Amino acid sequence: MGKSQEFYKKAKTLIPGGTQLLSKRPEMFLPDFWPSYYSKAKGCEVWDLDGNKYIDMSYMGIGACILGYADGDVNDAVKNVINKGSMTTLNAPEEVELAELLCELHPWASMVRYARSGGEAMAIAVRIARAKTGKDKVLFCGYHGWSDWYLAANLADDKALDGHLLSGLEPNGVPRALRGSAFPFVYNDTEGFLELIKSHETEVGVVVLETVRNYQPNPDFIQVIKEKTEEMGVVLIVDEVSSGWRLNVGGAHLMYNLQPDIAVFAKGISNGYPMAAIIGKKDVMEAAQTSFISSTYWTERIGPAAAIANIRKMIKEKVPEHLKQQGKIVQDTWKNMAEKYGLKIHVNGIFPLGHFNFEYDNPLVLKTLFTQFMLEKGFLATNAYYASFAHKKYHIEKYIIAVDESFSFIKKAINGGNPEKYLKGPVCHAGFRRLA
Repeated sequence: MGKSQEFYKKAKTLIPGGTQLLSKRPEMFLPDFWPSYYSKAKGCEVWDLDGNKYIDMSYMGIGACILGYADGDVNDAVKNVINKGSMTTLNAPEEVELAELLCELHPWASMVRYARSGGEAMAIAVRIARAKTGKDKVLFCGYHGWSDWYLAANLADDKALDGHLLSGLEPNGVPRALRGSAFPFVYNDTEGFLELIKSHETEVGVVVLETVRNYQPNPDFIQVIKEKTEEMGVVLIVDEVSSGWRLNVGGAHLMYNLQPDIAVFAKGISNGYPMAAIIGKKDVMEAAQTSFISSTYWTERIGPAAAIANIRKMIKEKVPEHLKQQGKIVQDTWKNMAEKYGLKIHVNGIFPLGHFNFEYDNPLVLKTLFTQFMLEKGFLATNAYYASFAHKKYHIEKYIIAVDESFSFIKKAINGGNPEKYLKGPVCHAGFRRLA
């Protein structure tokens, strides 16, 4: 227990939930012992408020820092525009430069709007799509943020008890009038998608798809969605907030020969500086002019400058190849160590965004035990790994040794019959369940 843990106790008295992001709550990792706050960060190393240094082999800023923390090239670009003025009555020329770069990388797109976070960017995209089609209903697959349009799917018919299609995402505060406006379908379930869109075919205006996450898309799944939305005049949005920039420079949809109507980027587009982009076909994007979509801080200069520097460095250094290589090594490590010690785990996810689950009756106990053990070894770690360009060979080698020791310990704890007794604090909380 140190300054970071004490600071979090204070935060919970001042900030509802303690943090701004569910995924950063200490209870999701190691309740009472997670070093909740940092004093500085560089590369893939983080220092807490007590000066303890950790190697981050977990989420790397929840997927925002593909190049690593405080990347020198991106920081230089940001410092330059800060010194020249990050906000004025006039517009930042970087907006146009970034738009040209994004359209160059995505030849199917010709217009761009900006925001500063993934959730609001998705809300903008859905607003534009509804404005284009004049139809309200949205069919979606995956996780798309906190907005009303999305959480409306979790409103059940019974006013006293709301259903949860994605468990853990509470729809409290979402107008009940939105019930029946958003409907989920399962990734790679082509027949399920066809049945759903048929049952709402006269009212569907938008289909939203998280391009890739846990599994590679079946070719027929992608093809059917594209053909059906084109046939019905439905706007197809691909959510690249998490998948973008990791498998290739740009959107993962380019790898699957998928040309949507709109694509949305955030997180890794700007290496930790707030930025989001909504790109799309001209006839669809111009519908933004028929609605009111406007905000002061969508015009600040830091986000676009960071994004331009980040994208250009990813191209120069072939960053996606590094992410895939490191991610594969880590996933292979989980599998090999589990086999070595006879642990039952399930590994999935694309290489740059991998995770594993313990397949036991008490998986959260074992997940907490893993995090606790790895923290004692100097790692911020959980049952997931988001690859970064800052993760070098020696970081991975240290991590492999620690995972070996951790899995060995966990197996012994399981064999002892009561692994929970080794925990120094409470069991971690379960996060929301993503729609497969």
